[in-house]
Amino acid sequence: MKKVLLGISILILALCLQNISQAADVSFIYINGSNNNNEKMKNWFEKGVKKLHPAMIDQFESNEQVQQLMLSHKSLNIIDEPKIFFWGDLSKADLDFVNRQLDLSKDFSPTVAFQVRRLITQYMHDAIWVQKTHHMLPIVKSLNDMVKEEYQNGRTTVLYGYSAGTFITYEYLVNTLPYVNLEELFNVLTVDEEFKNFVKQNPKNNTCIAALADAHIGVVSSGGKLVFNNSEESLKKHYLEIDKSTEKVCSPKGAVRGVVNFASPLVLFYSDLADPDYEQTYYNKLMLKYIMENGLFWLTVNFREDPLAFPSSRNLTYEEMEKIINLKFSDPKGFIYDDSGVWSWRPFFLAHTSYWSARKKFSKAVVKSFVNGYRYQYDNLYRQKIEEKN
Repeated sequence: MKKVLLGISILILALCLQNISQAADVSFIYINGSNNNNEKMKNWFEKGVKKLHPAMIDQFESNEQVQQLMLSHKSLNIIDEPKIFFWGDLSKADLDFVNRQLDLSKDFSPTVAFQVRRLITQYMHDAIWVQKTHHMLPIVKSLNDMVKEEYQNGRTTVLYGYSAGTFITYEYLVNTLPYVNLEELFNVLTVDEEFKNFVKQNPKNNTCIAALADAHIGVVSSGGKLVFNNSEESLKKHYLEIDKSTEKVCSPKGAVRGVVNFASPLVLFYSDLADPDYEQTYYNKLMLKYIMENGLFWLTVNFREDPLAFPSSRNLTYEEMEKIINLKFSDPKGFIYDDSGVWSWRPFFLAHTSYWSARKKFSKAVVKSFVNGYRYQYDNLYRQKIEEKN
């Protein structure tokens, strides 16, 4: 009898654990943009997010198609409290230096020229600052720590990148998603046959760019090239330990559901990605393949009046993507979609900062883009209608 009761208890416990594991709460993490480097602008961003987030929840949870695509489990819900990842204050010391140099020109510059120079400094400094690798990588690591903490607490995440925050969502995906198959990587790169055989004989889990650096195997240079440790013995030693670095610094598989970029100037600042000779393009192709095969989404939603927002690309079917990157997707489930034609009904000089005040329009546009992005990839009737319309 005791054995029977014990068996029933174990069964009940297993079912409870199964229900817990099936609960899939989602946290939205909002990432600030440029010109958020003082307390006043920090408060502006945080207040804006806290106004936007309830509208975003309402639109996501009230849309039946989203319920089917993203919120299919009854226990799934978007966490009420928005998560804010703020990096603007990290650039303050450098910005103070620029402002001191700017002040030197005040005595001899025409007033208009000085004011334009100050305006450029105010809006552009952080966007330029954060692109530098030695600034970006610690920020990506801190964001990944937040993502991993949420994941350990049973929550997956959606990253919202505002303005220059889109640089961070992009770099996060490039650096931390585990899309790198090491055997394939070393077959593509210039290494000797002995080392290729060594890798083949010692298979490792898929890893990420950040783990290659953490394991002292190699780093991506500012020119987009992966630079390896020159010592082959050292390279072999570190290669054998790569799984530890993968667990330490890569984004756990399934931790991030997707990205929503808005007010995005990403294309303006990362236009070199269109260069086929830029080695980083190779990793972008692998990242795209990972997104499509693992059910992630990448949305870009911009107000059409926003002068600093650029479309990420024209919308492509996954078949078109396969042709462009010359890679086949295995059972694609993810999607990438751009809607940069959303009306905010704000004048152009206010549009870039109006995503909070026009939160109902914006949150509705995000959900619409989510649904349309999925349908554009996997609903043939919808795709046919779009093609006929165009």
